[in-house]
Amino acid sequence: MVTGRHLNKPELLAPAGNFEKLEIAIHYGADAVYLAGKNFSLRNFSGNFTDRELVDAVALAHKHNVKIYLACNIYSRNHDQKAIENFLNKTKKIAPDAIIISDPGIIMMAKQIIPDIDIHLSTQANTTNINAAKFWYNLGVKRVNLARELSLVEIEEISNSCKIETETFIHGAMCVSYSGRCLLSNFLSNRDSNQGLCSHPCRWKYSVVEELRPNEYHPLMEDSRGSYIFNSKDLCLIEHIPELVNANIKSLKIEGRMKGINYLASVVKTYRNAIDAFIESPDSYETNKGWIDELYQVFHREYCTGFYFGQSEEQHPNYKNRRHGKIHSFIGKIIRRTKEQSYMVEIRNKLTKDDFIEVISPLGRPAKTRIIKLLDSGKNPVDAVHPNTCALLYLDIQCQPNDIIRKI
Repeated sequence: MVTGRHLNKPELLAPAGNFEKLEIAIHYGADAVYLAGKNFSLRNFSGNFTDRELVDAVALAHKHNVKIYLACNIYSRNHDQKAIENFLNKTKKIAPDAIIISDPGIIMMAKQIIPDIDIHLSTQANTTNINAAKFWYNLGVKRVNLARELSLVEIEEISNSCKIETETFIHGAMCVSYSGRCLLSNFLSNRDSNQGLCSHPCRWKYSVVEELRPNEYHPLMEDSRGSYIFNSKDLCLIEHIPELVNANIKSLKIEGRMKGINYLASVVKTYRNAIDAFIESPDSYETNKGWIDELYQVFHREYCTGFYFGQSEEQHPNYKNRRHGKIHSFIGKIIRRTKEQSYMVEIRNKLTKDDFIEVISPLGRPAKTRIIKLLDSGKNPVDAVHPNTCALLYLDIQCQPNDIIRKI
């Protein structure tokens, strides 16, 4: 076992689809956050950031010693080139810590326009071997997000054989495609997945129809709901933190720029606690059952370990079509403390004064409590509060702004 003195602590890299999610990622312990402007990333429907918000995002992150990586990872067309050049010139002023790119043409432009900003290679570039990693390093790329098809053994070989930094996904949805490069969306909904417009058809229900019987649908499995031949499981490596750290991976990446703040808080907090615990005491480290329980609270498909350990059953599609978690237990976010044990909360789902709740803070297990008093935003006592409002909660526990509240 590697002793604690020689362990390289990996970066925990979290997604942020908008400014609120950035604040949550920082609050729950991300070392770095990846985000995007309004164009040229692969998640154009996640909200994203205006130019002004990008400047503010970098300022906020750097205030908390968190790095910002700006995505520009589409595969561009001829008509995009001038707009991308303009975007890169804006990026010079925004000054993120790195820019995430997959298109070699954009890399060439970035080296000319923003030579002082690090280039991170997107998983879309499909880097699967040591020589490919060296190739990109020799072109000036500092970090590569390796292809999701690789095993942990292959990842470790690349990490230890190249000067380039390595980054891998450790949690979240996986595309049924080749390193995320998919054309299903183009064919079925005329939305280009490689330019940020994916409609996620790999998650749709499918059945077989015989040509002369157009109204008879035949599921490919004995399941009345249809077939889920493209429907991947979700990745979860919370039980494999030691292996990830010992593989010398520079950055451990969470998927989910389109996920909500409840998901983000739970996942970032859990991996933050796990990584810190292993680095602090590697010889006595054990996976905390509470971490696993926490990840099962968030809405997810069946979990798997993907391609990391070469287990074929872990790579099978999600044939059962089961979704897990308690998406409607999410109540809201604490905005501020108004006085001792009194907190203003943004309400996202209905809450009644008799509900039993738990508060998720960055450290420790969720704190369970009853509501002492429930007031509306006008400070009037009420029996219930509803979504898209604010409420005043009196609690018998200590909380802080950006803590998440769930109903038990």
